[in-house]
Amino acid sequence: IKKQQQDVLGFLEANKIEFEEKDIAANEENRKWMRENVPEDSRPASGNPLPPRLFNDSRYLGDYDAFFEARENNAVYAFLGLTAPPGSKVGEHLLTGSL
Repeated sequence: IKKQQQDVLGFLEANKIEFEEKDIAANEENRKWMRENVPEDSRPASGNPLPPRLFNDSRYLGDYDAFFEARENNAVYAFLGLTAPPGSKVGEHLLTGSL
């Protein structure tokens, strides 16, 4: 889990994408919020959803696997619901519509 979290945070920081990190280990309110906002069809068959989970405000985007797949397909900005910066490889890829 820690490695996946570091991977997501590293990508966001390297690409200067603003984000808010919510610690669910130390904060019961954050843990409750995540459980309530992960759609039922995206929860594990047993137990609670594990981090990292990505949201745009309160809109659930996906888990690490979804993030990783979007990154591999140069579609992270679309995955995050953001506009890619001008001239970025990701932006060019998205503009062609090849998601």
